[in-house]
Amino acid sequence: MFFWNPYYLLFMAPAFLLVMFAQMWVNNTYRKWSQVPNRLGLRGGEAAQRLLQNAGLSRVKLEATSGRLSDHYDPRSDVLRLSNGVANGQSVASLAIAAHEIGHALQDRDNYGPLRFRAALVPAVQIGSNLGWILIFAGLLLQGSFGSQLATIGLLTFAMGTMFALATIPVEINASSRAKALLRSSGLITTQQEQDGVERVLRAAAFTYIAALAASLLQLLYYASLVAGIGRRRR
Repeated sequence: MFFWNPYYLLFMAPAFLLVMFAQMWVNNTYRKWSQVPNRLGLRGGEAAQRLLQNAGLSRVKLEATSGRLSDHYDPRSDVLRLSNGVANGQSVASLAIAAHEIGHALQDRDNYGPLRFRAALVPAVQIGSNLGWILIFAGLLLQGSFGSQLATIGLLTFAMGTMFALATIPVEINASSRAKALLRSSGLITTQQEQDGVERVLRAAAFTYIAALAASLLQLLYYASLVAGIGRRRR
């Protein structure tokens, strides 16, 4: 049965555990370093303003956003949105997260290739996430030659999500590298403790994207096994 198959757990149980571990790691790391004040006593929003000026990104506006760890840079409107905990926190974690999002703004300014490639995938991913599994399901129901072809098209469409998750990894790692360099060059972090804190916060955040890629890949492999089953039945 498509919606419930014991083999699904064989594929997805490791992914669920990995994603849970990643969320626990990032939450615990953020909680720890959000309690460690940065040396200058800067709020995340204040630090972001300084970093934007130092980076020559005066066009980027700062806005508040709701939620916890919902910080992001919006390239469509040149807006950096910081959550309340980051914008008003005077912690090492606030510096790390604000600087990371400014790293994305730098990528946008520099026309960073992997960022542009990921953005180009968005329309296909939006279609694939909604249409892919429907085509796979329809192919499984129809079976035969046409069903196999339909399911294969659905699988390829669904695979765009995995490609997007893969394309995200270098984008996030590069944004973190830019963030650390910007924090050092601007003089906002100078102590070893601050450097360690920034490194650990960004490393934990990066692992969430690795876990998301693993989950997407395992789900894709599960669907691929179902589609392959149609071909075996035809023979």
